[in-house]
Amino acid sequence: MMRILEEMLSFNHEFVKKTAKRFAHNLPSKIPSRELAIFTCMDTRLVNFLLPAIGVKRGEAKVIQNAGNTLSGPLCATIRSFIVSIFELGVKEIVVIGHLDCGLSKLTYPHLVEKMISRGISPHALKMVEKELADWVDQFQDPVHNVIEVVEKIRNHPLIPKDVSVHGLMFNPYTGQLGVVIDGYDAVTDIEVVNG
Repeated sequence: MMRILEEMLSFNHEFVKKTAKRFAHNLPSKIPSRELAIFTCMDTRLVNFLLPAIGVKRGEAKVIQNAGNTLSGPLCATIRSFIVSIFELGVKEIVVIGHLDCGLSKLTYPHLVEKMISRGISPHALKMVEKELADWVDQFQDPVHNVIEVVEKIRNHPLIPKDVSVHGLMFNPYTGQLGVVIDGYDAVTDIEVVNG
C-alpha cells in the first residue's frame, strides 16, 4: 500500500505529463485580478467548494487560511499576509469568511492540551505558550461572533489602510449558501465621510 507522500508524487507525475501544460499556458499573474484577499478557515469541507460557490477563480484572489479564520496577535502571519497583499499586490478588499459547524468552536484548551501531552509534547513546552494557546482556543465559541471580531481587528489594525473594505461573511459547508455578517462598504463610506 502506498503512503500519502508516494501517492501525491505518483499523481503529480501523471498530472505533469497530462494536464500541467494547460495550467501553465493560462498562468495568471501573481497580482490578484479582482484586488481581493479572502481569509477563511482551513476546514477540508471548503476545499474546491467555497471558491466556486462565491465565483472566485484561479488568479483572482489571495486566499489565506488557518484554523477558524482567527487572528492571534498584532503581527501574526495573517496580518503579515494582508500587508503584502495590500501594499505589494494591490488588494483593495478583504473578505473574512467563517463557516457553520466550525470544529474550532467545539475545541477547549484542556482537551487540546490532553491530546498534545498524549502525543509527547512536553508540559514544559506547553507552559511557555499556555496563555496564548488558551486565549486562542477558548476565545472561539461561535463562528459568527468570530467573524465580527476578526473584521473589527483587521479594520482597526494600525497597519491596514482605512480605505480597504473588510467584509464578514458566513458560509454553509453543506449547502454552499453565503450570508453577509458585515458589509465592509458601509465602513469605508463612513470613513470617507468623516475624512472628507
